[in-house]
Amino acid sequence: MEHLIHVLQTDRSDSEIIGYALDTLYNVISNDLEEEEQDDSEEENLPKQVDDLGSQFTEIFIKQQENVTLLLTLVEEFDFHVRWPGVKLLTSLLKQQGPQVQQIILVSPMGVSRLMDLLADSREVIRNDGVLLLQQLTKSNAAIQKIVAFENAFERLLDIITEEGNSDGGIVVEDCLLLLQNLLKNNNSNQNFFKEGSYIQRMKPWFEVGDDNCGWSAQKVTNLHLMLQLVRVLVSPTNPPGATSSCQKAMFHCGLLQQLCTILMATGVPADILTETINTVSEVIRGCQMNQDYFASVNAPSNPPRPAIVVLLMSMVNERQPFVLRCAVLYCFQCFLYKNQKGQGEIVSTLLPSTIDATGNSVSAGQLLCGGLFSTDSLSNWCAAVALAHALQENATLKEQLLRVQLATSIGNPPVSLLQQCTNILSQGSKVQTRVGLLMLLCTWLSNCSIAVTHFLHNPANIPFLTGQIAENLGEEEQLVQGLCALLLGISIYYNDNSLENYRKEKLKQLIEKRIGRENFIEKLGFISKHELYSRAAQKPQPSFSSPDHMMFDHEFTKLVKELEGVISKAIYKSSEEDKKEEEVKKTLEQHDNIVTHYKKVIREQDQELEELKQRINTLTSQNEQLQGTVTQQVSQIQQHKDQYNLLKVQLGKDTQHHNSHSDTFQMNGIQMEEVSKLKEELEEWKKKHELLQGQLREKDSVIEKLKTSQLEMGATEQSSQTSKSGGLELSNELQKELEMLRSQIQLQSAEISKLQTENQRLQIMNTTADPVVGDSGATAANNSELEGRLEQEIKELKSEVKALSEEKESLKQHLDSSSSTVAILQDEKSKLQQEVAESKKEQDDLLVLLADQDQKLSALKIKLKDLGVPVEDEDDIESGDQGDEDEDGDEEEQD
Repeated sequence: MEHLIHVLQTDRSDSEIIGYALDTLYNVISNDLEEEEQDDSEEENLPKQVDDLGSQFTEIFIKQQENVTLLLTLVEEFDFHVRWPGVKLLTSLLKQQGPQVQQIILVSPMGVSRLMDLLADSREVIRNDGVLLLQQLTKSNAAIQKIVAFENAFERLLDIITEEGNSDGGIVVEDCLLLLQNLLKNNNSNQNFFKEGSYIQRMKPWFEVGDDNCGWSAQKVTNLHLMLQLVRVLVSPTNPPGATSSCQKAMFHCGLLQQLCTILMATGVPADILTETINTVSEVIRGCQMNQDYFASVNAPSNPPRPAIVVLLMSMVNERQPFVLRCAVLYCFQCFLYKNQKGQGEIVSTLLPSTIDATGNSVSAGQLLCGGLFSTDSLSNWCAAVALAHALQENATLKEQLLRVQLATSIGNPPVSLLQQCTNILSQGSKVQTRVGLLMLLCTWLSNCSIAVTHFLHNPANIPFLTGQIAENLGEEEQLVQGLCALLLGISIYYNDNSLENYRKEKLKQLIEKRIGRENFIEKLGFISKHELYSRAAQKPQPSFSSPDHMMFDHEFTKLVKELEGVISKAIYKSSEEDKKEEEVKKTLEQHDNIVTHYKKVIREQDQELEELKQRINTLTSQNEQLQGTVTQQVSQIQQHKDQYNLLKVQLGKDTQHHNSHSDTFQMNGIQMEEVSKLKEELEEWKKKHELLQGQLREKDSVIEKLKTSQLEMGATEQSSQTSKSGGLELSNELQKELEMLRSQIQLQSAEISKLQTENQRLQIMNTTADPVVGDSGATAANNSELEGRLEQEIKELKSEVKALSEEKESLKQHLDSSSSTVAILQDEKSKLQQEVAESKKEQDDLLVLLADQDQKLSALKIKLKDLGVPVEDEDDIESGDQGDEDEDGDEEEQD
């Protein structure tokens, strides 16, 4: 080997010897020749020895990384005798020691890029072997897969597939499809790149089939099989949901899903291709509402046309159909109902009494499922039960509606509910597969639906049957049924709303404690998750079973078991108080959920309103833009017209300047004279109005003066009248102030009028000066334009001043009205005061008369007392005595 490597290193110029050396190394390392020469009579361990020998030689070769780098440079050679054996040798090295060789190629400069050039080689042998080399290179190495994808591998491989005739091509198409699978499987980056590059659209022609599909070659079947698998790689449930969803939408928009449905409904398609097509369609529609709606609308080309779903279900419940096909149909039905409440509702509605076709001409999906559920074939029972369970998955409304379904079991007997019929079949001791299917259906139906639990408990035979099944010590086959019975009983406890007195939570727990025992119950419940078939079903959504006997668990049901197993175990050991607390928590959570849903609804409505408003804003802005455009256009047109008008005016002015300048001047002066005469008239009117206002003010002043004098005359009255007088004086002072303000305003107005008079005189002077300038035509035109501008300005100023004067006049009128009202008020107050003064005078006179009478009486009494000999002091003596007492008191205070 060392010598051969030495030849490769030193004899680069001799292509022939390089080719021989590469072929020799290939024969030494490769196992292909030995495998071909092996006879059946040879020992079984011989291939293993050969494998070991080839891998040992490979280890020796790749121990020096330079050898692989040297081989990469030789592969770049265009010479066929060097390039082809180099490609084969590198492929063999990758087969023997893949990860090590991949790492060496990855770290060598431009290693992967050099190998990508093989796909562009015009020699088909090298190109095809290059595809095989890249297959080995991209196995289980995401880094190399990304590099190969970004080196335009998708484009080149799809071109090769198209050149070779798509599905009708040979083994080269198969190799290209296998390489594409390597690049896309479990590689989210490459899947996204494939979708973004619009390569999904290029897959549509692969699935174009004719009317006559008989006699397909084995290679075509293999190619189509790989093509369908490639579609599934892009929409696999194990991919990130966002990536899967975007690929599903792309497949619908480009017509790929429609093409697959055409194959599904075509005649003469081989069974394995039909099965794989059903699986592919399943994953293309899984969880994608748009694709599910399309699939629901697909009809089979029969007379009369039947929905594709009904046709597929007929195959599922037909025991003569291949097992693999029946599994595929079940998977398709499950994918159709996955996260599809609309589809679930349509399936369940075909079972409800109001929608069943009374004529019996057409069979519905619901009728097929019921038929399968109660047929003699246990596999049909299981498939129908699982399909019906998927129609109820996470949909409490449909669980309640399905309770309304009534079945006619035999002639003469009353109809039985679907729930009752399922429990009847369970108790009859049918096959294990049938019972497992029915128990899975019942567990799914009763979970998270208290009404269904109440209906189940209402049948007095159900709980004794379940406890009897769980308590017995049966064989290994029956352990699975026991575990499912324990799960169903646990669901009946956990989702029990205590509406039935005999089957309240606490009573059912006591029953378990007496009949089964808590530990035994939990052990039996654990049988489900410990079962080997349970573990297999939990791995992926697609039901894949090696034989019908292994068909026991559904993938979605395994999720339900995981969710409920721990919850039920806790519920069995809980006390009644804890149950009450949990129920309260549940109620609060339900209230919270209701509030959240309410707010979500409100937010949704607001979002819709916002969208509508945004659309309106967009339409209004577009209309506004259009209107602005028209306005600007019109403005520009107006400007053009103005310019044209000014130009014409100038031209006409030049022509008629000498002839009409004199008359124009007189016309202008005439206009000015008219304006001046108008202004004079207005000034005269204002003067008259001003004089009238002044006369009115003088009258008011005289009235106020009279009031003042009358108020001053009344000043000698009592203190009460003085206070009212002071209020009147304040009012008169305020009136005085207002009068002063009015006078100042009148003075301002007179100043304005004088200013207007001066302006008028100035205008008259300007008119008189404008007359002599008629002779000179050029100067006249200039002066005329100047005068015209000045006059216009002055006229505007005069108009504004007139307006201001009119406003002042209005304000003066208001002030006069207010002053007249105050005068009237003062007059009223004066009359009131006069009345009060007269009354007070009258009261004083009455008091004086009374006092005089009293004095006379007192003096008469004093005289009588003196006559009787009683000493009586005079008023003067009493006053002097009082004064003496006051002096004494003052002296005492000073001493203190």
